[in-house]
Parts: sequence; structure tokens; C-alpha cells
Amino acid sequence: MTDTAPRQKRPPTIHDVAAHAGVSRGTVSRVLQGGHNVSPASHQAVDAAIRKLGYVVNRAARSLVTRRAGSVAFLLSETHERLFQDPNLATLLRGCTTALAAHDIPLVLIAAGTEAERRRIAPYLAAHQVDGVLLFTSHRGTPMIELLQQAELPFVCCGKPHDQAGAVSYVVADDREGARTMMRHLIDSGRRRIATIAGPADGPGGLERLHGYREMLAEHGIRYNKSLVATGDYSRASGESCMRELLARVPDLDAVFVASDLMAEGALSAIERAGLSVPGDIAVGSFDDSPVATATNPPLTTMRQPWQRISDMMVRQLLAQIEGDGPASVILPTELVVRESA
Repeated sequence: MTDTAPRQKRPPTIHDVAAHAGVSRGTVSRVLQGGHNVSPASHQAVDAAIRKLGYVVNRAARSLVTRRAGSVAFLLSETHERLFQDPNLATLLRGCTTALAAHDIPLVLIAAGTEAERRRIAPYLAAHQVDGVLLFTSHRGTPMIELLQQAELPFVCCGKPHDQAGAVSYVVADDREGARTMMRHLIDSGRRRIATIAGPADGPGGLERLHGYREMLAEHGIRYNKSLVATGDYSRASGESCMRELLARVPDLDAVFVASDLMAEGALSAIERAGLSVPGDIAVGSFDDSPVATATNPPLTTMRQPWQRISDMMVRQLLAQIEGDGPASVILPTELVVRESA
């Protein structure tokens, strides 16, 4: 009796790719590891062979040879709620995933917002189950930096960490200069009673934006008034409650600089509930240029953070560290985006 069952097609190997491209197995291997010391013509031939044959890298086999995990972690040192509520975080995560995909490196998402979560992931990181970490936290003094340093695991922070021992890689937007630019815009439009809803006091971005606010008041001869300052936590609810607090203390304020679009959305709601108009009675300037900025009524005048560049630079720095480079820091400029709120 003849067996008529179809034979399962064997998946292509690195040897098949080399034969199809007309190059050595070593050349294919170098292409898969980044293309160092490979001519453009050979690189193009290998890429074409991979696409035609449908070759998929055997990551387990590669890890045995390179002693690398072949993946990178996006470590969120925040509560789970922040992941779903903060539009900036989603944008950053998407940007990092895209930047790593260009290098055929998968991204593993790890949440470590509680002490219990940090205890659970510590052995995973110490065992180098990933090759490096992209770290996001809005609070300074996070224990994750010390943990990563002890594990001797390459990492890059989104934001400038403070009070840390040793050099630490980070990529950040120029928060202080961005705040100065927004304040200059509000002052130049004739506003003088300018309040601010600052970010958390233990977060580097919040402190830098508050410093920028105070500096521009001083440069324009406007006295700093603590009653014009409220502190939120970057959530919409905190922006609304801070705005209510400011209106109760200083009902004649004529502008407010808010440290994030999400808080500014809440501030707009509080201003509307108070029967006031934006920008007629109160001009509102914000920070981030997240999707929230164009969804509010009126749309927000805000400082645009270059999220794609931040993502790209974080990934570039991390891959360089994995290859043996030392820590580095990058500060990127922001851009004023003028809309109807100020």
C-alpha cells in the first residue's frame, strides 16, 4: 500500500540561505548579527534569500553561540494603570518596539510598580534573561536602577535620573527649556497672573518644568507666588482637582501652564465648570503634544516632545551598550505647537 500523505516541508536553514545567496554561511551569520564587515551587495543578496525562502532565525541556537538572550525588556517602574492611562507611555512603547524590530529584536514588557513585582523580576534580570532594559519611571530614586547596576545589565532611562551612584544612560526632552518657551508664549500674549500645575515633586520632568516656569517669571519681572502653584500626578483627575484648587485661591488668574496634556484636559474641565472660557478668561498651555492635545475643546497649545526620536535614541544607546559601549546621555529639544487654548 502506497503512502500518499504529503510530506511536511522542511524549514529553510542558514545553509539554504547561504546557497541561495551565493555566499558563505559566515556571511549570512554576520548579516543576521548586524551586517558588520559585509559588502552591500552580499547584504542585499542575503536579505533577498531570507525573504524568498521564508527563513526564520532559530533564536535558541543563536543564544547558545552568542550567549545572548536575543531580546530586550521595556521595564515600567510604575503601576499597571499608568500603562493604560498615559498616552505618552503607549507612544514610547510603540516607538521602541518599532526601533527594535528594525534589528529583529523582540521587546518584552515588564511591570514593576510594586515591591512584590520587583522581587519577582529581580532573579529574571539577574540571570540576564534579556540583553538589556529600557527603563521608564516618573519618580526619582527608583530601586530598579540599583538592581540593574548590581545585575550588570545594560539599561537606558527615559528621563534624567537623580541621586544615582555612577554614570547612567538616559534620553530626555529638554523639560526646562520647553517650560521656558511655553511661559514666554503666555507672557508675550499679555498674561501676567500665570499659575502652574506641576508634575510630581519626585519626578525629574516635573521639577525641571517648574524651574523653567519660575525662571521666566523672574526674567520678566513677575513675582513668584506659591499660591499660584499646585502639584498633580500627571493624571486627568489631578489636573481637574488642581485647577479647582487654583481657582479657589486665585480667582483672577489669567493663564495656567500645565505640566502634561492629560492634566491639562482635567484643567479645562474645571475651568468650564467654573463658568469661565478658554482662552478668553484663562489661557491654557501644556506639555507633551500627545493625542489628548487635539481631542480637547479647545485644542491645546502645548510643547511637543519628540517621542519618536526619544524611542530611537534609547534603542540606539542600549544596543551600543550591549556591544560594549559605556553610558551616554542625550537631551532633545521640544517644539511649541500653538493651538486655540493659548
